[in-house]
Amino acid sequence: MKLDDASPPSEGSARTLENSLSKILHGLSQASGRGHATPSVLHDLSALIEAADGDELFVGSGTRGMPEVLGQVAKALEKFAAPPQEKTGGGDGHSEVPEKATEVGLLFLKLLGKVESTAKSSPVCPAWKTGLRHLAGPVYVFAITHRLKQPWTSTRSQQVADEALSLLLRVTDCSSVAGFLCGENEDDRGRFAAVLGLLKPHLNKESWKNNPAVKHVFSWTLQQVTQPWLSQHLEKILPPSLIISDDYQTENKVLGVQCLHHIVINVPAADLLQYNRAQVLYHALFNHLYMPEHHLIQAVLLCLLDLFPVLEKALHWKGDGARATAHCHDVLQLILTHMEPEHRLLLRRTYARNLPAFVKKLGILTVRHMKRLEQVIVGYLEVYDGPEEETRLKILETLKLVMQYTWPRISCRVVVLLKALLKLLCDVARDTSLTSEATKSTLLQEATDCLILLDHCSQGQVKGLLSRIVLSCEDSTVVSCITKVQQCSAGVPE
Repeated sequence: MKLDDASPPSEGSARTLENSLSKILHGLSQASGRGHATPSVLHDLSALIEAADGDELFVGSGTRGMPEVLGQVAKALEKFAAPPQEKTGGGDGHSEVPEKATEVGLLFLKLLGKVESTAKSSPVCPAWKTGLRHLAGPVYVFAITHRLKQPWTSTRSQQVADEALSLLLRVTDCSSVAGFLCGENEDDRGRFAAVLGLLKPHLNKESWKNNPAVKHVFSWTLQQVTQPWLSQHLEKILPPSLIISDDYQTENKVLGVQCLHHIVINVPAADLLQYNRAQVLYHALFNHLYMPEHHLIQAVLLCLLDLFPVLEKALHWKGDGARATAHCHDVLQLILTHMEPEHRLLLRRTYARNLPAFVKKLGILTVRHMKRLEQVIVGYLEVYDGPEEETRLKILETLKLVMQYTWPRISCRVVVLLKALLKLLCDVARDTSLTSEATKSTLLQEATDCLILLDHCSQGQVKGLLSRIVLSCEDSTVVSCITKVQQCSAGVPE
């Protein structure tokens, strides 16, 4: 489609310029519908931008005014450069996107360059500010879509998108993306609401997968906005986060949970408790714990640990303080149930990595889970976890915390725990695998500390049992650890 009548307007003809842009907008809309554009449409727009006078380009006239038309053109350009819906057959549907994104990015650079030059030549004229307000949102969405490495980007398209973002921040007089979204001062409300408005039509349950970039733009943008600015947008950001987290693909589940976690830590508890939002979050997260995906479990547990204080406040306000930790108990019970039979190393590490935080959270109330905790601790100490031994180190940390918080209940479990710790000492001392000497030394030290603490909890029973073992033990490493325990003075842990 050749737009001959979209050539640069004569000087002073704002209406002609607006009409030319409107015809180019029509051409872009048709091109987006077909999935490609004739080079003449983009070429005509580039020539129009170069030839137009800055003041004319942003002066309001006609039925809608130049700023609004420019905004519509910017939206059409962003849509034209957006990656298409992923093909179910696994085919590459993104091969043409980098080239289109590069062309659109160069056009945005020219438009923003016009804004910058007009601002310098006419600092007191507010027309360019109106034009920038309409351009900022689409340019931002385009830049975030294409600036990072994705299946639909190339090195060149990433470079152009990054330049567009840098120039956008410069012309808006913002020092960072966070400042652009939230505002740099009290008079600047920021542009987060405008960006959400552009993304909203693409973030409902039916449409969010039509553009594979939308979820990344939403997630990355959300991460840039912190308290106190986030709470006023809660109704706009919570539903999309829940929708993304509820997808069948693990990658999307993790992305959605990370969005929910950001919301939990940056929105006041009172806002989360309003309309029962916190309970909705809890149940959505709790259901994910049944998925055997270690990345997802890690994201969910971190989010739940920050959500528990919010849920506890709700129970305290209702006068039900005795059940304040009920949600934490339920989660820990489910974690321990899954930990016992779990044989996949990545999941075992994930569970073990987060177990100390739950024990710290419950404190002495951990005693409710003593039987299952004992089984998990003993079982996990028996299994080699690879050169870094992260699982066994975290289980030893958990055991120390359990003994510190629930020491009156430890004496009846001395024999079981002592056998598990001595077996660990022997395994590590005889280990000829790829485990580094530093890791072995850390394991031995942690196990020795647990033995000392176990002896304190049992009022010296461990020393009495170890005195018989040291006489028959031939391994110098194990004997050295036992000697450290025997030399330590007895006492009750605080």
